[in-house]
Amino acid sequence: MKRIEFFYDLSSPWTYLAFVGLQPLAARHGATIDWKPILVGGVFNAVNKEVYENRANPNPRRFAYMQKDLQDWARACGVRIGWPSVFPVNAVKAMRGALVAQAEGLVVPYSAAVFDRYWGDLQDISQEPVLADVARGVGMDAAHFLARIGDADVKEALRANTAELVARGGFGS
Repeated sequence: MKRIEFFYDLSSPWTYLAFVGLQPLAARHGATIDWKPILVGGVFNAVNKEVYENRANPNPRRFAYMQKDLQDWARACGVRIGWPSVFPVNAVKAMRGALVAQAEGLVVPYSAAVFDRYWGDLQDISQEPVLADVARGVGMDAAHFLARIGDADVKEALRANTAELVARGGFGS
């Protein structure tokens, strides 16, 4: 069986587009997707610190084009992408939540819902009430979900996925 590894962070609009496009591609080619939640900030801290300099001193022309390009791709993929007031967002809890959802066989609906809440509804996905609502919406027990995102094994799994991506030459999500 063909397998695609997808290292991703819910805080990236480009990764949202990849998430949406990857699923039909995998189905068309009879491939399974190995979902690998990461912390893109951890990757940046390890190997791509220039991202922070570019955010602090953006090129206005490049940013304007990136926004136009992002909207063109969002329309092509059939998703809503706005620009959240909280950007960049601390996605640690959301990404731990992806691991909790993965353990329950719900990583795809959970991830789709968090992407849509952040990029479509412009909600702050660092907030536990937002994440609890998403968890409930995809069929998880919200109290159990919130407890699990703080557990050491979930934290370690997220660190391990992030470290694996860096070790394999990754520089973003």
